[in-house]
Amino acid sequence: MTTRDSRQRVPAVVIGAGPYGLSTAAWLSAKGIPQRVFGDPMESWRANMPAGMYLKSVPAASSLSAPEPGYRIEDFRAARGLGPVGDLYPIPVEEMIEYGKWFQERRVPELEQQKVRSVRAADGLFAITLDSGEQFLAENVVMATGQVPFSHEPPELGGHFPADRVSHASSHHDLTRFSGQRVAVLGAGQSALESAALLHESGARPMVIARAEGLAFGGPPATDHPADRPRTVRIVKPGSPLGPGWSLLACSYGGVAYRHLPEGVRMRLLHTVLGPSGAWWLRHRVEDRFPVLRSRTPRSVEVVDGQVRLVVTDPAGRTEVLDVDHLLLATGYRVDVDRLGLMAPELRREVRTFRGAPRLSRGFESSVPGLFFTGLAAAPTFGPVLRFVAGTGFAARRVAGSLAAGTRSRR
Repeated sequence: MTTRDSRQRVPAVVIGAGPYGLSTAAWLSAKGIPQRVFGDPMESWRANMPAGMYLKSVPAASSLSAPEPGYRIEDFRAARGLGPVGDLYPIPVEEMIEYGKWFQERRVPELEQQKVRSVRAADGLFAITLDSGEQFLAENVVMATGQVPFSHEPPELGGHFPADRVSHASSHHDLTRFSGQRVAVLGAGQSALESAALLHESGARPMVIARAEGLAFGGPPATDHPADRPRTVRIVKPGSPLGPGWSLLACSYGGVAYRHLPEGVRMRLLHTVLGPSGAWWLRHRVEDRFPVLRSRTPRSVEVVDGQVRLVVTDPAGRTEVLDVDHLLLATGYRVDVDRLGLMAPELRREVRTFRGAPRLSRGFESSVPGLFFTGLAAAPTFGPVLRFVAGTGFAARRVAGSLAAGTRSRR
């Protein structure tokens, strides 16, 4: 069943081949740490993001991290004969996927396109089982499993519904399947607004239902490059990977300090900094294109005669009943270690958490020595930059440094 010695010990295993997994693997290899890396390159971007979408982050903040020059998105574009771009260029998701694969082929060629079936504790080590049936031991494990396992559904909706009637936005790559259907999109952020725009452009009849009093959109960059802005403007609103402004600059580069904030403050900032809003280039595809119900709170959902019946209330307590063909939940993600099913239950129980998220050291290590979390799972500890590709450098350097130094649970 296996071609490898089941007693083999691997110093490090990276699970996941998205931006955070690939960046971590690149930094580990540069540190000379033997590793095995598992995953399908950019899988969630291919399978769980809608075709035709664009990144909200600008090109300068959308590169995977490697310790050497030559692997940024501008290098990929140059290698493909494409010209340089600036902040006024929204990156198509298809280009980002190709860039990620290009990065993997050149910087993480050791990637094994296999899935990890389970991870469990084994006498101070980790027993890894692959879908192929292979089993081996690892001294360290880096969980870079992305955001899809943490898709959030509002608890007030309650119950389980047929997937062909109620689903999370992360479940769909091809929104053309909804052509001709009435689709209620719950949410007011980029995912909700762009999904609604794509649905409308695919011949569906979307309706956005937002808790917010109004929709928010970012303003277009004044220049293609932040350095071209007048000096006085740059002082008042300095540039950062997350956008212009002192608060965004602090969140972009202050992950170590962010970790020391009170838990309640961290969670509040995580959900309010760069809160629900659409990109500047999305506004004309949303406004006056389809109905938007503002200040509505969902109360219940049921499927009646093959239709979805959604009950919402307004601030005055008035009730509305909406009948649609499908309810699309663009309601974001909430980190919860218990939803990582590939981790054995007893291992999940050993991980100390706060509000479902793992408590992490400054080196991204959990309370289980040798078990690291990166990407969205680390955002409640280090801040909103970990929600974006821009955080790959901060995370990968620290994880690799921690493993190289042999630190375990140094807090």
